[in-house]
Amino acid sequence: MDEAPVARYLEGLTAVLGEVDRAAVARVVDLVWEAYREGRRVFLIGNGGSAATASHWMCDLAKGCAVEGRPRLKALSLTDNVALLTALGNDVGYEHVFTEQLKVFMEPGDLVLAMSVSGNSANVLEAVRYASDNGAATAGFVGCGGGDLAGLVDVAVTVDSRNYGHVEDLHAILSHLVSQCVRARIEAGHDDA
Repeated sequence: MDEAPVARYLEGLTAVLGEVDRAAVARVVDLVWEAYREGRRVFLIGNGGSAATASHWMCDLAKGCAVEGRPRLKALSLTDNVALLTALGNDVGYEHVFTEQLKVFMEPGDLVLAMSVSGNSANVLEAVRYASDNGAATAGFVGCGGGDLAGLVDVAVTVDSRNYGHVEDLHAILSHLVSQCVRARIEAGHDDA
């Protein structure tokens, strides 16, 4: 097999990793930590591969941050209830599937983490606008230079790559990074950020 395509993919992924705004990622860690410390919820949203990433983030935050004897981080992926997603998509339109769930579950002070390679998914943008207008903190993980999402969130972690694989790989890596940083704070029993 020709190894050149393998090398190209890995070199591209390495380049994307080198672009990561570490200060923005640290701010996301702080936002998740603040939500944990205040007993708030963390909602995760995305479409397609980013929906799978949202599910992965939920697992890493809800289970990966679980420390015996300490409160649990309340993470919920709004991509995972197929019956609700399809009912909302059919009855009110796909662009509203996340906002309608936030109307049920979100309270002021909660956190919405949005994943979108393009940064232009209508349902993600609408949900972030709703969250911001109703007192939630927001962070976005985007590729392609950020799209509209980067300008709507409190914190944007943006890479300029248009390779969906690289961007989604990065978002999965950041899930592990953020959850492990938060877990370390929980284990240490920090009372402040």
